[in-house]
Amino acid sequence: MAASTGPSFTMYRTSWCGYCHRLSGQLEREGIREGETYEVVDIERVPGAAEIVMAANNGNQTVPTLVYSDGTAQTNPSLKQVQAKLGEL
Repeated sequence: MAASTGPSFTMYRTSWCGYCHRLSGQLEREGIREGETYEVVDIERVPGAAEIVMAANNGNQTVPTLVYSDGTAQTNPSLKQVQAKLGEL
């Protein structure tokens, strides 16, 4: 298996989003760690981040939105959906 060259996805979120916190906790419990497998971007703090989320969600700022290294995106995915996608990368 090839060594990872960086995060497999970026999680766009806000600090107050309960769904974001839940997904982050589920990922952590499964060994999918921030900084290793994914990076986090707060759309309220990082210029341009909200526009990326809106482009993936028909103009809506829906979080969490995950954008993968292959350019695909998932909006408010379940843990199983993230695990399945990571298995494809």
